[in-house]
Amino acid sequence: MVSKKSNSNPANRRSVLKGMAAIGAASALPGFVPFAEAGTNEPIKIGFQVHRTGIGAAYGRWYDRTTKAAVKVINDAGGINGRPVEIIAEDDGTDPKRGAEVVEKFATLHKADIAFGTLFSHVVIGSAPRAGELKIPYFVVSEGHHVASGMLNRWTLQPGITDVKSQVQAMAPFVAANLGKKVTMIFPDFAFGHDHRDYFSAAIEKQGGNVIAKIAIPPTETSFTKYFAKIPRDTEVIYHVMVGPAVLTFVKEMGEFFGPSRPEIFGFIDSLEAVDLKTPGLEFLEGTYFWEGYNRYAQPDQSDVDRFYRAAVGIDNNGASVSDPKDVSTAAHMWGCWETLYVIKAGMEAAGYRGPKDRAALVEAVEAMTTMAEGREHPQGDKLFNGKTHQVFGHQNISRFEGGKLVRVHRTSIEDTLYPDEVDYTKMSF
Repeated sequence: MVSKKSNSNPANRRSVLKGMAAIGAASALPGFVPFAEAGTNEPIKIGFQVHRTGIGAAYGRWYDRTTKAAVKVINDAGGINGRPVEIIAEDDGTDPKRGAEVVEKFATLHKADIAFGTLFSHVVIGSAPRAGELKIPYFVVSEGHHVASGMLNRWTLQPGITDVKSQVQAMAPFVAANLGKKVTMIFPDFAFGHDHRDYFSAAIEKQGGNVIAKIAIPPTETSFTKYFAKIPRDTEVIYHVMVGPAVLTFVKEMGEFFGPSRPEIFGFIDSLEAVDLKTPGLEFLEGTYFWEGYNRYAQPDQSDVDRFYRAAVGIDNNGASVSDPKDVSTAAHMWGCWETLYVIKAGMEAAGYRGPKDRAALVEAVEAMTTMAEGREHPQGDKLFNGKTHQVFGHQNISRFEGGKLVRVHRTSIEDTLYPDEVDYTKMSF
């Protein structure tokens, strides 16, 4: 269990926690709308840093759809503190330099209350320092370990999606016990891929395994066969995680290279996000395994919460757009936007947020959070938030490729994902 942080102002912290408790109790009542005397009808402006172009464009499009869907549900229920939420979107081109410029536009030009939404880790790392300088809360939906590692600042939080270190730590026991212990890793050559390289290597070693080869691929690469030739012959498991517009080519070429004789394969669904799994050339994946943050396909035990979330976002039980079955979502990641927006909502209501002068109080209110219950606000499942590291922890899913679909075969506990704190942001000044 993650302990709550100490606060330099005990009275303020008590009021924040009392506010959170009241909101939690009241929101369980049917038809509850959390209005507050905000003193203004002006919208709460959320600057949405979105990858409309660049290698993150497929994710950005679905992050945008999920964000709009969540904001509609929030506004239909009364907004935040009785005020509507307005999204101000800016394309960062999936580029760190542009990312920092976008954050500055949110703070100085648009007068946004907060910044939100960034996915690709190198963009987060390039943008977070500017958010800290401008003292604007920066809520990222990235998965990188850069937040919890302590390399960023108190203004940067990741409370709505789990990070790579926790994910791979929970995956390694399954890989070692079921697939093999001699692993070749294939990963993108930037911060996100380096997290996989470093933390999975350490995690599999604890299971008695070993990474015998680490193959880094530029994220803009378009041809991959030359990399597969580097895989050692005694490899028992190929661990792959790729991103960008050429992911389908990557997986197809892997199948062509190995043919019917292949090692066991464990992939992160990043390698096939937004790709139709029934695409010709992917048949060789039958019987291979994938990590999924959120299951693309509705599972046999589908919950009412999952039905509600899919309907709101506009995806069907195959994880594709309800208006176009060929338009496949980035289901394993985009839920993080939905959950992060609800964390922002809860934090602003607990802090009595009125405007930029309350930004520090908002950060403190989020830092005071601990458990988050599965429900419409958190459709992916229960969460545990660590206010010291600004990182949330949750369940992870392992799915098997069966008949052109992904069927969940294992769901980890939250405890499987926990690791010792590497930072205490609450001790940093604002």
